[in-house]
Amino acid sequence: MPEDKNRAIAAALLPLVGGAENLTSIAHCMTRLRLGIQDRSLVQDEALKALPAVMGVVEDDTYQIVLGPGTVARITPEFKRLVAQSRDTPPSPETESAAPAPAPATAPAGAPPAPTPPATADAPTSDAPTTADELAAQGAALKARQKSRNATPVKLFLRRIANIFVPLIPALIGCGIIAGINGLLTNLGQLPSVVPALAAMASGFMSLIAVFVGYHTAKEFGGTPILGGAVASVIVFPGVTHITAFGQHLSPGQGGVLGALAAALLAVQVEKRCRKAVPEALDVLVTPTVTVLVTGLVTLFGLMYVAGEAATAIGTGANWLLAHGGAFAGLVLGGLFLPLVMLGLHQALIPLHTTLIEQQGYTVLLPILAMAGAGQVGAAIAVYLRLPHNRSIRRTIKSALPAGFLGVGEPLIYGVSLPLGRPFITACLGGAAGGAFVGLFNQLGDAVGSAAIGPSGWALFPLVKGNQPLTTTLVVYALGLAVGYLVGFLATYFFGFSKQMRTELNADPDDTPAPTPTPATATAPDPTTTSSPTALGAPGGVGTR
Repeated sequence: MPEDKNRAIAAALLPLVGGAENLTSIAHCMTRLRLGIQDRSLVQDEALKALPAVMGVVEDDTYQIVLGPGTVARITPEFKRLVAQSRDTPPSPETESAAPAPAPATAPAGAPPAPTPPATADAPTSDAPTTADELAAQGAALKARQKSRNATPVKLFLRRIANIFVPLIPALIGCGIIAGINGLLTNLGQLPSVVPALAAMASGFMSLIAVFVGYHTAKEFGGTPILGGAVASVIVFPGVTHITAFGQHLSPGQGGVLGALAAALLAVQVEKRCRKAVPEALDVLVTPTVTVLVTGLVTLFGLMYVAGEAATAIGTGANWLLAHGGAFAGLVLGGLFLPLVMLGLHQALIPLHTTLIEQQGYTVLLPILAMAGAGQVGAAIAVYLRLPHNRSIRRTIKSALPAGFLGVGEPLIYGVSLPLGRPFITACLGGAAGGAFVGLFNQLGDAVGSAAIGPSGWALFPLVKGNQPLTTTLVVYALGLAVGYLVGFLATYFFGFSKQMRTELNADPDDTPAPTPTPATATAPDPTTTSSPTALGAPGGVGTR
């Protein structure tokens, strides 16, 4: 039974993250189980990565276990149920004494020290061939280093903005696919009685998305979620047509998600100040009233208009950019997306995607950015072929590629291309070529967009949408992926390795005895690698998303 399988996976995961008492939060996105961890030392990274269901682990603001699209949505409820049962039923003294203490995660034997950034140096040299575990350790060090650099106020704010939209992605995907089916039936003239129902299902959520954004914004920034939803609901209320601001009548939905975001942020500030100033006896009456009243007035007579102008500018700017410089814009966006992900700046694009979907029914940016994943896949295939004797790395790539084709690329990035250095750069070249191809067709008048945010790679096909017949748009997107695969492969195959790198890497670590260090030269493993998480489930693991 599928339920038994999911329950078994959840039961295997729970003790490896330190048990129920070690968890402060449980959530999931498209591909990852996201856990708040109380004591990091209780998490057994290597044991987690060895589980067949685990594609990789990533540590960011939460500890994230990559389980894959669809799978994570089935395992998370079972995991939550087990956690609840464990907390409701304390273990008996016999069970506690019999349970072995979880072993802290350790780095692979012989893990090398953290490498220099790949943009300026090749992979570190060593006397023994580099294994997938060693690459994973190097990727973990790079990930940890980048994470510390990302802890700036601006990037942390962008991450919180992204957290607002992550819970909305499943509904965006579902409604986007239904909208695609509805459009197909309309074009074919089939099932006319069903088309209006599908249109209602596809459009209902989008017509109220501002309310959900307001709710999650207040929740993320420490306010009362329902008050955030209440002030954002003003934006979509039909009666706003009777209100005039800046000499114009307002229209329902004006300002969209940007207005809802701003309104909810303001509501959080008003609410916090009210709670400090209002006596406790009057708080339940005064604080909600003042929060909704003040924020509602500011939203109606200021934020809706300003946010509406900003949203219009975003749509106009995106269309102008691709219409006049589509190929160049696509090249830049596709080529720089992987570095943007490393820097944490890609999170700023989520409100832009959502705004474009509100305005046009699709975002033209996502298919271009998805080409970065195609370049990464092509680069990984080239690494696989260029290192025929390194079974460790080849095994890792082989297990990671299926998820890479579906747009889950973190294991390939942090486990293979980024630690190797040059293959990361050549992967970016593949993304740039694919982005330029899709951007060129946008420039020629064939807009290729996505009806929802979240998936990429092959998983984006059901959501592809544009201003031309669906078949044409699908073909352009497929050809863009092919270009990204091909250029990423060729660039990596011919330029991804120096002669020295190939000599060091192209051997089977299992067949090469490790050198015995002398007391004068022996060094202890770098302790930073023992505490840094890896994004790779090697050898049994497979990531943007």
